[in-house]
Amino acid sequence: MKSYLGTALGRSVCMLGGLWCCAVPAFELVDGPDTKLSLDLDAVLGAFHSQKNYQVWGNREAGHSSWQEGYVKYGFSGNLTGDGVGTVFGKANRVASATWGDGDAAGFTNGSERTDKWEEAYAGWRSADLFPVLGQDGIEISAGRQAVLLGDGFIVAGDGISAGRGLAGDAYNRGGGYYITPRRAFDQTLWVKLGGDQGLHGSLGWFKSDNPIQAKVEMAFSTLEYTGAAGTLGLTYLHGLGVDKQFAVDAQADRDGMDVYSIRAAGNAGVEQLFLSSELGWQNTRRGNAQAGYVEAAWTFASLPWQQTLGYRYTEYGAHWDSLLYGFTRGYGTWFQGEVAANYAGPFGANTSIHHLYWRAQPHERLALNVLAYDFRTHRPNGAPDTSGRELDLTLDWTLTPNVVVSPMLGLYDPKKDAAHGGLQAGDSNLNVYTALVISTHF
Repeated sequence: MKSYLGTALGRSVCMLGGLWCCAVPAFELVDGPDTKLSLDLDAVLGAFHSQKNYQVWGNREAGHSSWQEGYVKYGFSGNLTGDGVGTVFGKANRVASATWGDGDAAGFTNGSERTDKWEEAYAGWRSADLFPVLGQDGIEISAGRQAVLLGDGFIVAGDGISAGRGLAGDAYNRGGGYYITPRRAFDQTLWVKLGGDQGLHGSLGWFKSDNPIQAKVEMAFSTLEYTGAAGTLGLTYLHGLGVDKQFAVDAQADRDGMDVYSIRAAGNAGVEQLFLSSELGWQNTRRGNAQAGYVEAAWTFASLPWQQTLGYRYTEYGAHWDSLLYGFTRGYGTWFQGEVAANYAGPFGANTSIHHLYWRAQPHERLALNVLAYDFRTHRPNGAPDTSGRELDLTLDWTLTPNVVVSPMLGLYDPKKDAAHGGLQAGDSNLNVYTALVISTHF
């Protein structure tokens, strides 16, 4: 088996708490009591090898694929605080991304992608202590190009899929870097948050995608949450405002006018070593209704070395569920369940049930180990691919320096069927051995 360099800054940094909670930048251009301006730089170089290919788009033959992905994100962020007026904040950056080699194992990219364009460009205002009844920063308003995260990303976690020239030439090309997800910002947003992040709080807003593979969907949303010592209980509502029918594939056209409702809860119920999480969602469209949801429980063994955690999750996606804009949020398996299955082999968050067992440990303050097992069962093929199978993933995150994380991984994927018999794996249904190594940096 060859050794390959790279896999994903986006995922490694996110897993260590980065994508939704920015690390402290290394280059402080201005650092005054009321004014801050930073030069931000993220970079990833990844290399991947899959012994099997997948006929997601009909553009991959039997055999293996080896490819590399990389991106550099560079720009500025800052804020300005004034007495009695709150805080003005903003961020602007660009992303240069590329894919080399064969392109990914599912054919989203072909290795010829090279793009440098704007990513985030937004500004906002926080109220500080101007409205005591709403708490510190009880009002926050932002607009522009930014990612939007609702809950833990089961339904919306930014605009992350980055296809290339593998399908339909340049029609869906977003610059490549399919696995490492260099772009997560929606093209246009307005986001209002009320009540801070404790007690009763909520948000409302709007986003519009410019991502062809998401049919350039436009949606309005609102959330209502209560957060206390035991955890968070939340409600989410979304309404589809439109899609670009030129790019809408199958059920994506139903996003126009779609209503989405969900109820979710997460926390420890007052038990420090316990983690509980669940979300139930419903979609109403002109075509009909669909449901999805999950329940998860985990226990951290405080008396054992290595801070070991053992957890289990059951997820069910209805036959007509639209996975919308889920993404990678709180660690491996959330919400890309299976390194091979979620990215290349399917089921891609629809028409399936998933049993997921995981063990996590920290042998050293700079090392995090993950062992993740999955069992996938397609509900009703009805002409759609049968993506039933099993997967075992092993990952290691090594914090080499405060700015550099190295993450090798091994994935073993065993599909029930090959492409000739109703599945997606090209050539045969034998075990696929998938390898990757991530080097991620943040300055």
